[in-house]
Order: sequence, then structure tokens, then C-alpha cells
Amino acid sequence: MRSVNPESLNDPVKGLSNTALGLCGESGEVADMVKKHLHQGHELDKEHLAKELGDVTWYLALGATIIGYELEDILQMNIDKLRKRYPDGFDSQKSQHREKGG
Repeated sequence: MRSVNPESLNDPVKGLSNTALGLCGESGEVADMVKKHLHQGHELDKEHLAKELGDVTWYLALGATIIGYELEDILQMNIDKLRKRYPDGFDSQKSQHREKGG
């Protein structure tokens, strides 16, 4: 968070806005690279893609900080949720017929 604009940390509205818009922008860059590779014949520059994924991760970390969580805790929460949903690994039937809230 040493490279974050202090306004994002001091004003939760600005911080959440920065998080959401940053995630949209950076994930759009990831999507564009994949689209160009899969549908337009561009070579996949894995190092560039890795850097863009790093930018996505930075905005995830910002969002976690804004809401008072560590990014690692959020990632663990997601793993726990998915283990509960798919205790034996991914199952397309369970994915297609999920219960609400699951």
C-alpha cells in the first residue's frame, strides 16, 4: 500500500471507487490480451500478462485494506467456500445446480 494515493485510504468512498474501477480496468487489459491471443492470432506475452495480473492483485489488496481485511484472509475465505461447495473437486452438476447462497 506504499504506492496508494492516501486519499483512497483516508476516504472509504474514494478507496472503494478506486478499487472497483481499477479492477475493471486492469481485468479488461487481461481480457484484451487473452482475446487477442485466442481470436486474433497474437502471441501470448506471458510476462506482460503476469504484470497485468499483478495489477489486478494490487487492486484486490487495496480493496481488502479498505474493508479492513488482509488479502491472504480473503483468499483463504474463498478456498474454504470452494472446498465446502466442491469437497471432492469441481463438479459441473454441482456448479449448475447450486443452492442459493452457496
